[in-house]
Amino acid sequence: MRVLIATGVFPPEGGGPATYSKRLLEGLPEHGIEPSVLPYREVRKYPKFLRHAIYFFLVLIRGRNVDIIFAQDPISVGLPSALAAILLRKKFVVKIVGDYAWEQSVQRFEYTGTIEDFQKDEDLLLIPLIMRILERWVARRAKKVIVPSKYLGKIIKEWGIEKKRLEIIYNGVEVERVGLKQVIRGLLKFKGKLVISISRLVPWKGFDTLIRVHSEMKKNHPDLTLLIVGTGPDAERLETLAKTLGVEDSVIFSGNVERAVALRYLKASDVFVLNTRYEGFSHLLLESSAVGTPIVTTKVGGNPELIEDNVNGYLVKPDDEKTIAHRVEKLLVSPEARARIAGNAKKRVERFSIEQMVKETALVLKGI
Repeated sequence: MRVLIATGVFPPEGGGPATYSKRLLEGLPEHGIEPSVLPYREVRKYPKFLRHAIYFFLVLIRGRNVDIIFAQDPISVGLPSALAAILLRKKFVVKIVGDYAWEQSVQRFEYTGTIEDFQKDEDLLLIPLIMRILERWVARRAKKVIVPSKYLGKIIKEWGIEKKRLEIIYNGVEVERVGLKQVIRGLLKFKGKLVISISRLVPWKGFDTLIRVHSEMKKNHPDLTLLIVGTGPDAERLETLAKTLGVEDSVIFSGNVERAVALRYLKASDVFVLNTRYEGFSHLLLESSAVGTPIVTTKVGGNPELIEDNVNGYLVKPDDEKTIAHRVEKLLVSPEARARIAGNAKKRVERFSIEQMVKETALVLKGI
């Protein structure tokens, strides 16, 4: 069996979807499946409105000799892949890790409702409405829709996807040895207390709240640094906020870095914070658990499917500045708390293996 993996990102590009696609490319051959990859970056050099059309033709060319076209999102690669699959008469599968239409609506069109509100909102602007129609059409064209959490499965069911076509497969993680914390800190010249957050800089990730929390915590912890890894449309606004609060010297914006570098930053940190208002299933929570950095995150989306409050991490309400500060403070000042949370997290993350994820994905593909 031959499968074409159509993916929006692929290493050396960073992020969970890039890592996921790479793991499939490496692991599927062990299950009798011959994969190939078509990264979206092959068309990024073209003008914006031509990219999808060119990607569509690339899928037509490279999809002729495969049995299944497997898209890793519903729009950027999903839409051209679904159309190509129809013309080629190939079976089509899509993995959905979030609601692209809702994300774009919040990011570009100032939509203020929750992802749950968005599913039935009848007063959307034209472009968000078109995107919602397109992503649902793509999902309905698929023989199988793969999602990484039960939470996201509930969202996708509202798109009109029958239970028999929906597959919940948790992401797996495999973190290579990144070295000892103090050694990495020495090499990177990190000093004092270090809190890290890694994500795309978009409104629902709550970085503005995190910067305000940092500003308050600096009063009691002068040696505290906040490291923000990632880029996005909110970058300039967040940098301005740090300057306004007078903490621009202790809030570091690293931009995007390679995964190996991000893992070293994560290992060198005392606490990982993900103050998100929406999350399908965060690969970074898996990676933070694997390297042994204790977690403070929000009780939303798929996060509670991995994190149990006060056991292998702390769960808080989104943007709850007081509670976030209290949980981070506890981990910063208590080596015992850090060791307990990190130890439990390492045990829990053993259930989320790359081998299991690839095996379950292969079974779905073969079942088609």
